Amino acid sequence: MKSKLVLFPMLLFYAGLISCSDKKIEPVDYVNPYMGNISHLLVPTYPTVHLPNSMLRFYPNRDNYTSNQIQGFPLNVVSHRSGKVFNLSPFEEDIREINGNISYTYDNEIVKPYYYSVSLDEYDIDVKFVPAEKSGVFSFHFNEGSDRGIILKTINQGELSFENSSVAGYDTFDGVKAYLFLEFESKPDYVKVRDRDGLSDNNSISGSRIALIAGFSNNNSEIKIRYGLSYISPEQAQKNLQNDIQGWDVNELSEKARAKWNTVLSKIKTEGGSENQRSVFYTSLYRCYERMVDITEDGQYFSIWSKKVEPADDTAFYTDDWVWDTHLALHPLQVILNPEKQDEKISSYIRMARQSGWMPTFPTISGDNHAMNGNHSAAVFLDAWNKGIRSFNLEEAYDHLKNTILYETKLPWVRDSSTWLDAFYDKKGYFPALRKEEPETCPKVHSFEKRQAVAITLASSYDDWCMAQMAKELGKDGDYKFFTKRSLNYRNLFKNDTGFYHPKDSTGNWIEPFDYRYDGGMGARDYYDENNGWTYIWQPYHAFNDLIKMMGGPDKFENKLDRLFSEGIGKSKWQYYSTMPDATGNVGQFVMGNEPSMHIAYLYNLAGKPWKTQKRVRMLMDSWFRNDLMGVPGDEDGGGLSAFYVFSAMGFYPITPGIPEYQIGSPLFRKVKIRLQNGKSFIVVAKNNNSVNKYIRSAKLNGKELTEPVFSHTDLTEGGTLILEMGSKPNKMWGTVE
Repeated sequence: MKSKLVLFPMLLFYAGLISCSDKKIEPVDYVNPYMGNISHLLVPTYPTVHLPNSMLRFYPNRDNYTSNQIQGFPLNVVSHRSGKVFNLSPFEEDIREINGNISYTYDNEIVKPYYYSVSLDEYDIDVKFVPAEKSGVFSFHFNEGSDRGIILKTINQGELSFENSSVAGYDTFDGVKAYLFLEFESKPDYVKVRDRDGLSDNNSISGSRIALIAGFSNNNSEIKIRYGLSYISPEQAQKNLQNDIQGWDVNELSEKARAKWNTVLSKIKTEGGSENQRSVFYTSLYRCYERMVDITEDGQYFSIWSKKVEPADDTAFYTDDWVWDTHLALHPLQVILNPEKQDEKISSYIRMARQSGWMPTFPTISGDNHAMNGNHSAAVFLDAWNKGIRSFNLEEAYDHLKNTILYETKLPWVRDSSTWLDAFYDKKGYFPALRKEEPETCPKVHSFEKRQAVAITLASSYDDWCMAQMAKELGKDGDYKFFTKRSLNYRNLFKNDTGFYHPKDSTGNWIEPFDYRYDGGMGARDYYDENNGWTYIWQPYHAFNDLIKMMGGPDKFENKLDRLFSEGIGKSKWQYYSTMPDATGNVGQFVMGNEPSMHIAYLYNLAGKPWKTQKRVRMLMDSWFRNDLMGVPGDEDGGGLSAFYVFSAMGFYPITPGIPEYQIGSPLFRKVKIRLQNGKSFIVVAKNNNSVNKYIRSAKLNGKELTEPVFSHTDLTEGGTLILEMGSKPNKMWGTVE
């Protein structure tokens, strides 16, 4: 077959759409799933086709955007950016070798949140895909050739069987079975199954990487396939398909999926700003609905925690969350937009803990990935509770958290009982660090992730503060005092003469000499995590006022912030990124591409210099978030980083999850209207707003002068209007601390 060079797909249809000023544009039309598909260093975004928070997620099976070839089409992506199951490949004429994936060069690709299409060069096949909640539809249009068909493969261990124009079976990911029921609109002329040993005349086969080949005569110019997925059984997969999809009309199904996206994206209406800013905004908002996913099936769900099917008890069960990334902005955003669903997500965490004995940190369909450090689900619970979400059982959540925080090890990426390092922390109030080149003495420490001694101390202090607030709410006075004392442990590592959180060894001595930019090995993991000491100055999240005091007052705090944004990296870029690959989106030592930095620009508000927050937040949004292939500054983490942009573009941000208030920045749009679940709306009006007029001259909230750069969650949920008078020069007196 003759192959072609491929011009990689650009959204020409999209550009044409937004250039027509007389055509009505809906929010979903601004979404560009290609944004960020080329990574600066690590993991890119993926052009995911799915419904909001749905179990089924799809993107083409290729390594990255610049890959010249597609290796077919997965039927589901089980976990965010990983875990594909089942692979579908169309063919014409001769069937190629199928022990591996068939590779196609491709062109004319279109990706929307609710629709996917592409042309496969070699076979001249046009492919369309439309998602439903737990089901999907494919259409393959064959433009030439004689025999044609599809090859369905399991990616790992699985089983496939064919009967009466339908396929049933399962594939596996990380020990979890993903069940399938698939049917053809037209009955195949022949069906064969194959394992590694070759073709079989049997209609059912199990083993490793099985393939089922369905062939059609050349009378069938189009093959349509629809399928349902389940984590319970093939029979449930069939029910899920029947619940989701009744017909075969791809266009009709696409319009239904489009309408669902418009419903959720329309919860925030923007006016003003540029076309590109609206694209970045609604693309970011779309990414905030990729996780968590609802895996409830007819009032039940498969639990990896109990390893059996559990009743859902009239509430949906959600999983697939990386709470180290998502507790800072994604969960607080969902508290505003979807409080009822947020309640169900939180209740799902409680069920996981009830069934497993531990509160998870990175729950997925296949279990607790237990990544990063800290147990920040404590912040998710407290933040929701303090913002009026009250249907979940706070006391049960608290009990599971207390058990986990006190008796599970704090070591990053380790799921085990506590170690002598944890006992040391409980007694001394900090996690001990090793001196440079000192060999590890605790065998449970992860060989790559190391101790992260400062990061763990700061994270644990914040988690303990969250626990203290929950204990107070529950009337547990003894626990409140206990956790409040522990929440001050960050003070044990603050070095007054440098103004940094600094590692100590087990004898209580500072690790010296010390370079806050580079010491700590790969990602500074000996002492911090993915970022260096400059990033970790600005934690823990509950202690900013104390940090100002420890630094010597607001002026020194402000000066330190200024230094952060101006301090050079001190090495060549290749040397820097060889050591700090997660620390992308740099402005001086500031890192826009990683979640621990997202709140930092807003801290100028606390120093009495909100005009510097306004200046810096605008600069960060304009510099690092763009409507192009490299438009995301770091690992986006399924909404973790995108939620920062959504908040900041609206003009405010929650710097401390657990405290029900928002710091004001500088909105991108002339007007933002948030439709709340209670039927009310919160509106931000930025008069005279544009790229030059980024500074707040004055502000009113519901007609009253607002003299501080902050408002409460109650102000938001009760509805109302925040009016900001914008100008090209800062009003350095507005919002200042007396």
